[in-house]
Amino acid sequence: MPIYTYRCDNCGVQFDRHQHFDDPPLTRCPECNKEALRKVYLPVGIVFKGSGFYATDHRSPSGQSSSGSKKSEKVSEKSEQKESKPTKKDD
Repeated sequence: MPIYTYRCDNCGVQFDRHQHFDDPPLTRCPECNKEALRKVYLPVGIVFKGSGFYATDHRSPSGQSSSGSKKSEKVSEKSEQKESKPTKKDD
Protein backbone atom coordinates (compact mmCIF):
# COMPACT_ATOMS: atom_id res chain seq x y z
CA MET A 1 0.00 0.00 0.00
CA PRO A 2 1.57 3.34 -1.00
CA ILE A 3 2.07 6.25 1.36
CA TYR A 4 0.75 9.62 0.17
CA THR A 5 1.76 12.98 1.63
CA TYR A 6 -0.93 15.64 2.00
CA ARG A 7 -0.67 19.35 2.84
CA CYS A 8 -3.48 21.72 3.81
CA ASP A 9 -3.56 25.01 1.87
CA ASN A 10 -5.50 26.64 4.71
CA CYS A 11 -3.56 25.82 7.90
CA GLY A 12 -0.33 24.36 6.42
CA VAL A 13 -0.41 21.03 8.27
CA GLN A 14 1.37 18.19 6.43
CA PHE A 15 0.91 14.45 7.07
CA ASP A 16 1.32 11.01 5.47
CA ARG A 17 -1.47 8.49 4.89
CA HIS A 18 -1.46 4.84 3.77
CA GLN A 19 -4.02 4.41 0.99
CA HIS A 20 -4.88 1.90 -1.71
CA PHE A 21 -4.54 2.94 -5.35
CA ASP A 22 -8.34 2.76 -5.67
CA ASP A 23 -9.08 5.06 -2.71
CA PRO A 24 -10.19 8.60 -3.57
CA PRO A 25 -7.76 11.35 -2.48
CA LEU A 26 -8.46 13.06 0.84
CA THR A 27 -9.93 16.56 0.60
CA ARG A 28 -10.84 17.53 4.19
CA CYS A 29 -8.10 18.60 6.61
CA PRO A 30 -8.13 16.77 9.97
CA GLU A 31 -6.86 19.91 11.81
CA CYS A 32 -8.97 22.81 10.49
CA ASN A 33 -11.78 20.67 8.94
CA LYS A 34 -11.74 22.67 5.68
CA GLU A 35 -11.63 21.15 2.20
CA ALA A 36 -8.16 22.45 1.34
CA LEU A 37 -5.99 19.30 1.16
CA ARG A 38 -3.67 18.64 -1.75
CA LYS A 39 -1.35 15.73 -2.47
CA VAL A 40 2.34 16.60 -2.26
CA TYR A 41 4.52 14.92 -4.89
CA LEU A 42 8.08 14.41 -3.69
CA PRO A 43 10.99 13.33 -5.92
CA VAL A 44 12.24 9.79 -5.46
CA GLY A 45 15.94 9.02 -5.69
CA ILE A 46 16.98 5.96 -7.69
CA VAL A 47 20.38 4.30 -7.41
CA PHE A 48 21.47 1.56 -9.81
CA LYS A 49 23.75 -0.98 -8.11
CA GLY A 50 24.90 -4.42 -9.11
CA SER A 51 26.36 -6.09 -12.15
CA GLY A 52 23.25 -6.09 -14.36
CA PHE A 53 23.48 -2.53 -15.69
CA TYR A 54 25.17 -0.80 -18.57
CA ALA A 55 28.22 1.39 -17.96
CA THR A 56 26.17 4.52 -18.72
CA ASP A 57 23.58 3.76 -16.00
CA HIS A 58 25.81 4.63 -13.05
CA ARG A 59 29.37 5.85 -13.07
CA SER A 60 31.77 6.63 -10.31
CA PRO A 61 32.92 10.26 -10.00
CA SER A 62 36.30 9.42 -11.55
CA GLY A 63 34.62 8.01 -14.66
CA GLN A 64 35.87 4.46 -14.10
CA SER A 65 33.55 1.59 -13.39
CA SER A 66 33.92 -0.23 -10.08
CA SER A 67 35.17 -3.38 -11.86
CA GLY A 68 38.04 -1.40 -13.43
CA SER A 69 39.27 -0.22 -10.04
CA LYS A 70 39.22 -3.78 -8.71
CA LYS A 71 41.42 -4.91 -11.59
CA SER A 72 43.98 -2.21 -10.89
CA GLU A 73 44.02 -3.17 -7.20
CA LYS A 74 44.73 -6.81 -8.08
CA VAL A 75 47.54 -5.81 -10.44
CA SER A 76 49.19 -3.62 -7.79
CA GLU A 77 48.89 -6.43 -5.19
CA LYS A 78 50.61 -8.89 -7.54
CA SER A 79 53.45 -6.47 -8.27
CA GLU A 80 53.96 -5.89 -4.52
CA GLN A 81 54.11 -9.64 -3.91
CA LYS A 82 56.77 -10.08 -6.61
CA GLU A 83 58.89 -7.29 -5.16
CA SER A 84 58.72 -8.64 -1.61
CA LYS A 85 59.99 -12.15 -2.48
CA PRO A 86 63.51 -12.81 -1.16
CA THR A 87 66.15 -13.42 -3.78
CA LYS A 88 68.78 -16.16 -3.56
CA LYS A 89 72.36 -15.01 -3.26
CA ASP A 90 75.25 -17.15 -4.41
CA ASP A 91 78.21 -17.22 -2.02
